[in-house]
Amino acid sequence: MKLGFIGTGALTSAIVTGLKSVAKNPAPILLSPRSESISADLAARYPDVRVADDNQAVLDGCDTVMLGVRPQVAHEVLSGLRFRRDHHVVSLIATVSREEIAALAAPAECVTKALPMPMIARGQGATIICPPDRSMAALFGSLGKAIEVESSGEFDAMSVVTATYATYFKYLETIHAWLKGQGVPDDKGRDYIATLFKALAQAPDTKPDADFTHLAADYATRGGINEQVLRELTSRGMFEALAESLDGVHRRILAD
Repeated sequence: MKLGFIGTGALTSAIVTGLKSVAKNPAPILLSPRSESISADLAARYPDVRVADDNQAVLDGCDTVMLGVRPQVAHEVLSGLRFRRDHHVVSLIATVSREEIAALAAPAECVTKALPMPMIARGQGATIICPPDRSMAALFGSLGKAIEVESSGEFDAMSVVTATYATYFKYLETIHAWLKGQGVPDDKGRDYIATLFKALAQAPDTKPDADFTHLAADYATRGGINEQVLRELTSRGMFEALAESLDGVHRRILAD
């Protein structure tokens, strides 16, 4: 595979870093010159990563091309490029449909959407892929977990989940702030919370047949403190509000 990237932002940097951390991945990589600082840094760190003169040079030198440009400029950037029929085009542009990308990348016959997250630089997290694609599942599977989905509707719904990251950290910060209010030193409180929730994140792997409702029940001992917090937050509509926010993000994605 001769892999190229059009658009060299944080996500491209994460993918390249992850790939070059995998010892068995010697594939050469060709980057577009934007962003100049990121592409130059990657080329300096890895001997088999080069920066092309322009976007067309990336296409001319590669058979697999990942598109990582901002959605606002996707049409402008891609419409001026000459794709080949044998190009495998992988769009990382979450809010532009596969159909739009296929039209812009014509006559390329193989067009895939993928949604990796920056933590794949460390071999963590999951990438959703649509439609199922053996080569991309293998590539992203080497950087974490690859989940292939059958339809754009399924892909869009799963994309909504990525809108919950900031809320998760605000949840942890609320707990952290409460501890500081009780006189617990900042660094000790942060370390304790981070360690606890890192361990808690492994719970679904230890019980792969249990759904999240049953996992919640496992920790909410009757009459215990976990049950108390869960009951109080439920009664205040916290989880209904979360579901409504997810609905709003879903509508936004479909509108875009």
